[in-house]
Amino acid sequence: MMRTHTCGELRISEKGNHVNLCGWVDKIRAFGKVNFIDLRDRYGKTQIVVLGKHELKLEYCVQVSGEVVERKDKNKDMETGDIEIFVKKVEDIKVLNECPSLPFNLDDENVDEDIRLKYRFLDLRTKKLQDKLILKHKLYNAIMNYMDKKGFVYLETPILAKSTPEGARDYIVPSRVNPGKFYALPQSPQIFKQLSMVAGFDRYFQIARCFRDEDLRADRQPEFTQLDIEMSFVEVEDIINEMEGLVKFVWKEVLHEEIKTPFPRISYTEAMKKYGRDNPDVRKKGEKWGFTWVVDFPSFEWNEEDERFYAVHHPFTSPEDNADFSSKEKIKKIKAKAYDLVLNGSEIGGGSIRIHDSKIQKKVFETLGIGEKEAQEKFGFLLNALSYGAPPHGGIAFGMDRIAQLMSGSDNIRDVIAFPKNKEARDLMMDAPSSISEAQLREANIKLDLKEEKGKKK
Repeated sequence: MMRTHTCGELRISEKGNHVNLCGWVDKIRAFGKVNFIDLRDRYGKTQIVVLGKHELKLEYCVQVSGEVVERKDKNKDMETGDIEIFVKKVEDIKVLNECPSLPFNLDDENVDEDIRLKYRFLDLRTKKLQDKLILKHKLYNAIMNYMDKKGFVYLETPILAKSTPEGARDYIVPSRVNPGKFYALPQSPQIFKQLSMVAGFDRYFQIARCFRDEDLRADRQPEFTQLDIEMSFVEVEDIINEMEGLVKFVWKEVLHEEIKTPFPRISYTEAMKKYGRDNPDVRKKGEKWGFTWVVDFPSFEWNEEDERFYAVHHPFTSPEDNADFSSKEKIKKIKAKAYDLVLNGSEIGGGSIRIHDSKIQKKVFETLGIGEKEAQEKFGFLLNALSYGAPPHGGIAFGMDRIAQLMSGSDNIRDVIAFPKNKEARDLMMDAPSSISEAQLREANIKLDLKEEKGKKK
């Protein structure tokens, strides 16, 4: 057996047992002929004692065979601090793989982030990042358990989809078998989850990958994960109550903290007036959590430059009942059946009651300047589906990376993503995006025109 225990598992009760451990050399200390080695894996560290000369270096991957003995100088800061592994001869430490000199000190938090991202596989060996990603795993597991118990069905939706206007630029993918046609990577599964409601799945959820080609910052990535939820035969109160139950359960399961519900609510108008922002930090002095619902958003906002209305949330958000579309001024006053959940000044989720009546959906499209031809071209499948007995429905989407970031106490969303992009949306480890061959371009029926880019370089 290559390993009998992990590096964080052994206790004084195992004294006298012969064990095999595998891991990475974390520290080496020599006192004459006696060598002390800290062996590390994701479960913890164990001290190894070996007599004689060895060739080990930091981050070598090794297997150790030896006897569990009681430590004379116990280390209270290590869970395995009451024991150590005594290795009779150096040959009982088998090098599974060597490691060259490291490009940076793994314990140095001041290393340039781009260097860490280039060597992300090394950066991920640090306990700080491993703990954050394990917390995210526990977060997902708690969500899956809660949603299953509440009768939600996990449905997967397509990654290769249709380009639709949802507020940010799409990432587009050429179709080789359909020359001149393109897929778009989904900014969210919004339309698909509405179609799931039309199909009769009254409680849907998915931990979905989403893609948006937008400028980056500390809490934003071009590809991200969201908890996507949709329910049929519900009103705003039903969704808010269900989601508060989910949040309460998750915080208890993952952080072992009790969250008080119901969460306070504030209108969009009040939030802007009092805090100057629609994601207010409502914490009182002494409060590690400040949850609040922001409600009563306007449905539309007027852009003077374009002289047209834009959807505050998205074009499938239901306006208030009996909304008056008779004039520009009255349209400005229409409120949406929408709600955002804000935590400590960060929006962690947002949703709405959807439009299930195709007539109202067409009215909203008209208000947004989307004509019947364009509506049919871009959303014809949805409008068609809504005409086939679509139920009233609504939902919400939570930003899982942002929630994990807040729960872990990190100030950078890249800390809770295993292989993130940098601030320029580049994967420095894989060197992506990168050029592709002329053959690949021909197969996809694409011809590049880089004249403008060449001019910039000159």
